Amino acid sequence: MTRPLSSIERSIQNRIGWLQEEERKSIESRGEIGRMEFWLRVTRTEISREVKAGRGDAVTAFTLVCRLFKLVLEKRQAGDPRLFDHLMQYADTVLKQHSPRS
Repeated sequence: MTRPLSSIERSIQNRIGWLQEEERKSIESRGEIGRMEFWLRVTRTEISREVKAGRGDAVTAFTLVCRLFKLVLEKRQAGDPRLFDHLMQYADTVLKQHSPRS
């Protein structure tokens, strides 16, 4: 027998459901571009919350991630897909291990 969810657990579950539904709607309306735009909006909101909470290093972290991604794309465009492949593999591994959306 399972116990009822606490209000915090229900809130987390509802948030995950909302994220999944909004991502699905974004994909239906604009495809992968819609998915990307959705996650950029969600991330921007989270970064704003972090800054308001006094954790401005979130801006620095996001900037570094963007710079890394730009570098990886440039390397792939130059004919070396290894960094892109490694980054995609690492991102997939981390999300599978830590994402509550699984």
